[in-house]
Amino acid sequence: MFKPSRPGMVHDALVVRVQKIRTLVGLGAVVWMSVAYKVAQSVGDIADDRLSQSWNSVLMLSVTFPVAVGVLLALAAPSARRELLRRAARCFGAIVAIVAAVGVFPAAVLSGFVDGRFATSPAMAVVTYGTTILTFLWVVPFMFWGIGLALVHVFRTADIHETVPPLLAMTLVWEMTLVDLFTGAYAGVPGPLRVLLVLGAPVSVTAVGLWELHRLRAHYGIAVRDMLMRQPG
Repeated sequence: MFKPSRPGMVHDALVVRVQKIRTLVGLGAVVWMSVAYKVAQSVGDIADDRLSQSWNSVLMLSVTFPVAVGVLLALAAPSARRELLRRAARCFGAIVAIVAAVGVFPAAVLSGFVDGRFATSPAMAVVTYGTTILTFLWVVPFMFWGIGLALVHVFRTADIHETVPPLLAMTLVWEMTLVDLFTGAYAGVPGPLRVLLVLGAPVSVTAVGLWELHRLRAHYGIAVRDMLMRQPG
């Protein structure tokens, strides 16, 4: 659901490896800062904060992606718009899937399904509670794993074009940086270190993204302008 699968798509193992290293280094820095300056009270608080930030990133990306597709369609060759929309449909499907998975929990509570409102007979009780258990056993792993994959693969936007994921990733990380600035993230951390933590993610993601675009152009002959599917002229 969240991994791109367009035939002939370029997969650069070196870029993936560097992205993983950057993510681990960034996560390590945040954990160290949280422990050293007592920003979080426990490991659970750190995990909750990371999950909350990941979900906020998913929501931000869900808003940014349709805007990016609209811009792309406006700039693309008219003859290519149907094909770009077809490719983008898979990305929209990934957005709907993760939002629907997260929505299962409040829907189950608000409908009274979890409280047994529909368990009006022994048979219905078995069906209700059995369905609840099976659904949660499937939905919880899908939701947590899906959030991670959605961000790693930027809602499988490589299905549109190989240059879209790094461009969207760079846009998203600067958007989240603005959110951090307005919400006072890392309060209690000394000024210089706070600046380093706030800017570390966008600067490093941008550096890796630009390097990925360079490798796509230099090693595979794939440039940003190619996503517009316009004939040179």
